[in-house]
Amino acid sequence: MSTLTRRMEHSRVVEAPADRLYALVADVSRWPVILGPCIHARQLEMVGDNERIEIWAHTNGEVKSWTSRRLLDSSGLRIAFQQERSAAPIAAMSGEWSFLPAGDGRTRIVLAHSFSAVAQEPAALDWIAEAVDRNSIQELAALGEVAALGHPPDQFVFGFSDRIELPRVALGEAYDFIYRSDLWPERLPHVLRVSLHEQPGSVQEMEMETITSDGSAHTTSSVRLCFPLRQIAYKQTVLPALLSGHSGIWEFEQVDADVAITSRHMVAVAPAAVERVLGPGTTLDQAGAYVRDALGANSRATMEAAGRFASSAVHRA
Repeated sequence: MSTLTRRMEHSRVVEAPADRLYALVADVSRWPVILGPCIHARQLEMVGDNERIEIWAHTNGEVKSWTSRRLLDSSGLRIAFQQERSAAPIAAMSGEWSFLPAGDGRTRIVLAHSFSAVAQEPAALDWIAEAVDRNSIQELAALGEVAALGHPPDQFVFGFSDRIELPRVALGEAYDFIYRSDLWPERLPHVLRVSLHEQPGSVQEMEMETITSDGSAHTTSSVRLCFPLRQIAYKQTVLPALLSGHSGIWEFEQVDADVAITSRHMVAVAPAAVERVLGPGTTLDQAGAYVRDALGANSRATMEAAGRFASSAVHRA
């Protein structure tokens, strides 16, 4: 029986140079804050121009994960990819990003996919095609929106981290404090309300209302991916007004008798919102510093509270 396969191609002309757009797609660490469907992405291996990555993304309303190998061709402005572990109903998928100069500083981005289904049925291929179509359109639109901002991405997309060592606490207690965010209103003064729903595959959907240093309250929503005793990765899907993207990772590490927690953030500041939120004359650099200080302060407060909770748990035992 022959294998049913399908090929799809999506394209968009964007007002930005090809090398800048290529760089955005080549760096998967930025995908969660730039590309809407992507929840979490990480580089697993890099040897020369050959890369291995792992991705979690919304796919037809579900959270799916897969690993891919990519060949990065910076001189040819092409990125070829092939999934080595796919998520059902996908049996195999490969494709390529191409960035073609279109004159007057514009670029034609072409995103091609070729795929087959686990069940050799047209309906399964249709399901995959629907997901590819929806996600490709969103991703190309997002790249166009980033390019249209008129600022180099490094000016408003950046990452930072904070790390705290907690002496003589149990790793499981520290992890559980972050995992049980539904209890944060009882444990963290800056958290007013949390609604938490567990999904299959250690996926959480979380809505949280927090209070900022100036006394104002705002509500955010996030998708969280939980890797027991190691990491909790998240992406905000409803954001504060100053940001167009925010993702992060809580990392847990045993260090002799202590536990270290690292809070990593990747953010995209919304340039058009800077003066509206922070006042006339505020620069993009000042907005970035404000975001770093605010998010870092909340992360440090949460990690310190996790240490107090874990320490009290040890004494209670």
